[in-house]
Amino acid sequence: MGQVRTDVVDGCGVVTLDNPQALNAWSQDMQRAVGRAVATFAEDPAVRSIVLTGAGDRAFCSGQDLKELAGFGVDDVETWLDTFADVYETILSCPKPVVAALNGVAAGSGYQLSLLCDLRVAHDGVRMGQPEVKSGIPSITGMYLTWQSLGHAKTAELMLTGRLLDAQEAHTLGLITEIVPARQVLDRARERAAELAAQPTHAFKLTKQHLFETLRPGLRAAFAAALEIDRAAYAEGEPQGTAQKFLSRGRDAATAPAS
Repeated sequence: MGQVRTDVVDGCGVVTLDNPQALNAWSQDMQRAVGRAVATFAEDPAVRSIVLTGAGDRAFCSGQDLKELAGFGVDDVETWLDTFADVYETILSCPKPVVAALNGVAAGSGYQLSLLCDLRVAHDGVRMGQPEVKSGIPSITGMYLTWQSLGHAKTAELMLTGRLLDAQEAHTLGLITEIVPARQVLDRARERAAELAAQPTHAFKLTKQHLFETLRPGLRAAFAAALEIDRAAYAEGEPQGTAQKFLSRGRDAATAPAS
């Protein structure tokens, strides 16, 4: 069963998604744990910055754990999306630097998690994006976050095809901040987080606050839309059916994240 580990290294709070056998797919319990960890570090005066990463060398986070998703019904959708909304707002509103150390694939809600961070450090083997349409799930909140970064044309392509970007393309588009050798990803992410933490504290906090306030209305609208759209999708049964097919083939339980 997956878990979330936390550690503090030289004033940097490190939050690690630990479910490597399933490409660090996260359950709702893990999502809540990430939110609690970020909120705790945000209040801890001994912590100056935060880094999010995944265990192992294959994945940052590949999205919603399919073992959990396969059992979802229409009545589960609201709780599921409320959990995501709380986590996303906690990260976006964090007054301290939050950097993603992308040690592998970042897909679906894992991709969205990375976009909530201030910077993203990766290696050249990383792939990232929203494969939800391939899993029978409409991509709504992921569409909003991608649109804010890339605009209509690229967002439409990525949401409708579900293809993942390789690291070089993601870097060219601005989704990845820096590419370093795989063994250096976590250390470099901590360095970049420390660089941000060295900025004048009040100015940094106020700038992040306004970035959050700029994103928040659209993100809340996206979650409201996702509630109605995902209810329709789960009532039809396609997401659960796709998840069951993946599980029956022995695939990693991790390719269908939240909308």
